[in-house]
Amino acid sequence: MSRITRRQLLVFFGAGVGAAAFSPVLENKLFGAGSSAAQAAEALSFTPVRLPHPLPIYQQLPSYLPAGSEKGQVLQPSTDARLTKYTVYDDVVVPPEYERYVIVGWGDRVFPNPDDYFGYNCDYTGFVPINGTKVRGKENDIGNGIHYDGITVKDGYLWVNHEYVSYPISLLAPETPEDLAGFSESFPYLGINISEKNRTLLGEFLYNMGGSIVRIRQDNDGRYSVVKDPKNRRIHTLSGLGINSDRTDAYKEVTSWGEKSYQKGDLNYLIGTGAAAKDVFEAVNTDGLGSKIIGTGHNCSGGTTPWGTIVSAEENFQASEEFFVGVTEAVLPNGTQTEYTEGTTGAEFGMVGEKYGWMVEIDPANPKWRSRKHTALGRFRHENITMVAESGKKLVAYMGDDRRGGHTWKFVSAGKVKSPEDKKNSELFETGTLYVARYNPDGTGEWLPLEIGASTNPISPSTLGSVEIKALGKATRNALLPLPRRNGIAAQTKDGGKYNITTENEATALKDYQGKKLSDFYTSQGAVLVDAFLAANLIGGTPTARPEDLEINPRNSREVFIAYTDGAPGSDGYPDSRIFVVSKYSKDVNAGQPSGELFKITENSSDNTGLTFRWERLAKGGEAGAEPGDGFANVDNLAFDSQNNVWGVTDMSTGAHNGFGEGAAAKLLNIDHTVVGAVVEGASSDLNIQTSDLIGVFGNNWLFYIPLDGENAGQIVPFAYGPPRCEMTGPTFVSDTLIIAVQHPGENVPFNPPQSLNRDIEMLNLDGTLFTQNRTVPRGSNWPSNLAGDLYGPPRPSVIGIRRKDGKGDRFV
Repeated sequence: MSRITRRQLLVFFGAGVGAAAFSPVLENKLFGAGSSAAQAAEALSFTPVRLPHPLPIYQQLPSYLPAGSEKGQVLQPSTDARLTKYTVYDDVVVPPEYERYVIVGWGDRVFPNPDDYFGYNCDYTGFVPINGTKVRGKENDIGNGIHYDGITVKDGYLWVNHEYVSYPISLLAPETPEDLAGFSESFPYLGINISEKNRTLLGEFLYNMGGSIVRIRQDNDGRYSVVKDPKNRRIHTLSGLGINSDRTDAYKEVTSWGEKSYQKGDLNYLIGTGAAAKDVFEAVNTDGLGSKIIGTGHNCSGGTTPWGTIVSAEENFQASEEFFVGVTEAVLPNGTQTEYTEGTTGAEFGMVGEKYGWMVEIDPANPKWRSRKHTALGRFRHENITMVAESGKKLVAYMGDDRRGGHTWKFVSAGKVKSPEDKKNSELFETGTLYVARYNPDGTGEWLPLEIGASTNPISPSTLGSVEIKALGKATRNALLPLPRRNGIAAQTKDGGKYNITTENEATALKDYQGKKLSDFYTSQGAVLVDAFLAANLIGGTPTARPEDLEINPRNSREVFIAYTDGAPGSDGYPDSRIFVVSKYSKDVNAGQPSGELFKITENSSDNTGLTFRWERLAKGGEAGAEPGDGFANVDNLAFDSQNNVWGVTDMSTGAHNGFGEGAAAKLLNIDHTVVGAVVEGASSDLNIQTSDLIGVFGNNWLFYIPLDGENAGQIVPFAYGPPRCEMTGPTFVSDTLIIAVQHPGENVPFNPPQSLNRDIEMLNLDGTLFTQNRTVPRGSNWPSNLAGDLYGPPRPSVIGIRRKDGKGDRFV
């Protein structure tokens, strides 16, 4: 059985590697003055929520087993942590000491224009205080670690990302299962009825993405709610559509998507900064709009800067025939899209692909400040950003590319920070150097600059897949490595997009990509930044296991924690198996599972600007009875509270929750702990087994807590779980409240009529042996309509607040 020990935790969160003992002086350094181990031995202040699967914490502490909405029983600790029966409820389940409430949700009319409404699929949340609230007042500020837990904050602007659209918003949403035809959809809830795929529908989908800015204030009961403010506003994927009238091509007339006030194109466009804006948007200018950009969309996570702006991450902007809400990702050597992808929103509204996939900076408090896409930070499937801003030093930011085989990134500004709170720091994002991480198997690493003159040295597929090949005889998807396609390279006949190098063709194709410069593949530095993912593969950046969130250690800014969500390979790439667990390598039932990992990198330089680092793993996703396995799967967003405890949420795929597939049929997924590899294919559909389906044992997505002090230090402590098929995202601490989004409840399953499902699930006990649990779960979700008494109402992605019922000063725990 795997467990993070206190000693491992101390080492990981600040002590030197290899330290054998921890003196009071060292403990004070780690945990603050006067905080010795004895003084820190504080009992846990809440009852952990009981999840379906066994965890070591249930052997040591009482746990709260839900029995309905705001109902449950406390189970006493037991050496036998198994539950042979478990029922999942359609609610956000929190410890009995806490309450949860909805702050704002999809469809809410909380803007000066009564036609505008709050967008869909909430993700990242960022909070900026107003009315003179002073934050920290430190010289060294850590972005996306800026929280207001422990500080009295009553009033401020809340930014919320809206990532994408999915059923049940509409039966015509991308990737809606075919067997849902005839079931209810959610758009009619807003008085919107669109029965065909046309410009109005596509425009409404894009309007539901981007972000919302709302002012929230804490009332006398301690709850936050939205208040009227002229600065409450939407910034969505069609913001600025009116500038199409400046074009000379066929899109000159495409300036609206309907007759309602918010559907008529405005002039609230964004602007591009940096090398790609100069070398590609302006110099090549494929849409005739130069550095002007229509909207921001596909907004996943992000960060809050020390100077009070939000940096929002554009992630899955890539379009396909099935996933048609997006733009063309593939680009030519000059950095412009290869073509419009037919049938997509990009082709409908004239949105050129090179202008999406960036980090976007917004000022919630200043509507007159034009939002901007900072191209120096690279174009890829951005997940989030965290940064160090220290007076007199360069701004350093870390980012992840959330795709299978995506990279870990660092940006170092050319200029220096004068004061962390100065809004002129925004200009530091415009010029600097973007680096990609190269991990070495010995625990060291280098930062490789993504510059036009960089040498090409891609890691071979046989090297990337070496561990899986040794264990199983072959690598999943033949350890594919995508590289830029170029005419005359590896017998290719045209430019643009990607060309996959695999273990099958590397002997003949790889040599054409080696020993060159990026200038042999791209026409400018801006073009390199537009195609950052493929360019990084070309210079030897390490393909990784979906880096979803990066956070800087508040105790030591040289340390960066990284949530690698899923090690399984995919069509985008293959994580380096020397670094990550990419499949199940053994038939042993308790063998490690490819369900994510929590890493730390430590910079060797004192100011984070150096070219070398060290890396190590803190925790491994997988059942607690697996070896290795720490009792969670697919860790995503991370956050620190005011005591610097670690919080994390899981991002288990909607299509495998509780072992049921999507759609009305709710087909049983085959959960088999003896399967090896990543995918087992056979003539029968029953033999098409994914080891990633093992996440079904964990139930719904959930929120956990790792205390860094006290007798429970280092434990994975479950704090909450969300409604069926949802993801809990964007945790932000404000005073005594955790603000968190509940994204896509009831995704891709019917919500009306409600139906209960039941099945047996095989899972691991803590000793690594198997047992079977009978589980009952709602097929879909009616949350939070059900909280208001509408048991048949649609699920609504929403932002909620969680706080103690009895209050605890300005602390959350």
